[in-house]
Amino acid sequence: MNLHRLVADVLVVVHLGYVSFVVIGLVAVLLGGWLRWAWVRNFCFRVIHLAMIGVVVAESIGGIVCPLTTWEAQLRIAAGEEGQPGSFVGRLVHQLMFFDAPEWAFTLAYCLFGAAVLATFFLVPPRRARMVPKQPPV
Repeated sequence: MNLHRLVADVLVVVHLGYVSFVVIGLVAVLLGGWLRWAWVRNFCFRVIHLAMIGVVVAESIGGIVCPLTTWEAQLRIAAGEEGQPGSFVGRLVHQLMFFDAPEWAFTLAYCLFGAAVLATFFLVPPRRARMVPKQPPV
């Protein structure tokens, strides 16, 4: 198997993981807020989640192609492939994540999704861990 093709397939799976974290994270926060799951209020988790969709929104508004997409395409070319990913896993993951639509539709979707993630900061506010002061030695 060609190393470039393998790395491109791994990159597609990493990309799917990124997308999944953002999408499932929003669902988990909303569901967890309703079911009173404490972990969905974790401040670090929530800031990372917001930052991840924030990067996507900023790229989209700025007309920047996602670096993961660019790297995958470059790896596929280096592997001698054209068009769609070559392996079964690569094709499957690629078809789950990418479809044809006008660019403005993606930008709108990313902005709306980003706004929904931001709204959860008010609907299900995160909480910082409380620092318990150390007791002086006796």
